[in-house]
Amino acid sequence: MNHHGSSQRPDPAAFIAANMRIAAVPALPGIRLYAAHPGSGLRRLAAGQGDDAPPPYWAYQWAGGLALARHFHARPETVAGRRVLDLGAGSGLVGIAAMTAGARSVIAAEIDANAVAAIGLNAALNGVALTVLADDLLGGPPPAVDLVAAGDVFYDAGLAGRVTGFLDRCLAAGVAVLVGDPGRSGLPRQRLRPVAEYDVADVGLASGTGTVPGAVYAFVA
Repeated sequence: MNHHGSSQRPDPAAFIAANMRIAAVPALPGIRLYAAHPGSGLRRLAAGQGDDAPPPYWAYQWAGGLALARHFHARPETVAGRRVLDLGAGSGLVGIAAMTAGARSVIAAEIDANAVAAIGLNAALNGVALTVLADDLLGGPPPAVDLVAAGDVFYDAGLAGRVTGFLDRCLAAGVAVLVGDPGRSGLPRQRLRPVAEYDVADVGLASGTGTVPGAVYAFVA
């Protein structure tokens, strides 16, 4: 418990609405997200989550998620009428893009409580409804969906192994899997078939200074 009133953790949704800017997403007309800027003070939001608080990955746009979102808008038949799982949803961008491209429903799975708050705000901002699952799904069976969209989930070797195991269970259950990634080292390349590539911004680059190729892959048995 935190007994210091002055350092009490702020309400995540209220903090995000007050301290982040609403910004258009590059090359995705009509989609806007709450975005971090230098004055956002995101460290204050992590205070009270403890020393092992996750970094605020949800506050930035990542190349793999941007590539998946672009793909859904370029090829709406990929998601039209389908039930989609946005795995490690972060800001909710991929799920929002799926809904605006005609998905039947989206489950956004995300374990960071701050990201869960951001997903709710971002979905409302874009006029779509997402079901948020604040659970770690990787150890269990896939939910009842038709397609899993996994953006930027292979950035860590330990995590990559758990993700691959989960995606294998998805394939075994007849669920299609699309992976979005700029080519990080943890990528299980022998399991991936390239589908499309988009030039996208990446959180590792200073804003507006360039793009990286964000690939969309089918995860195959």
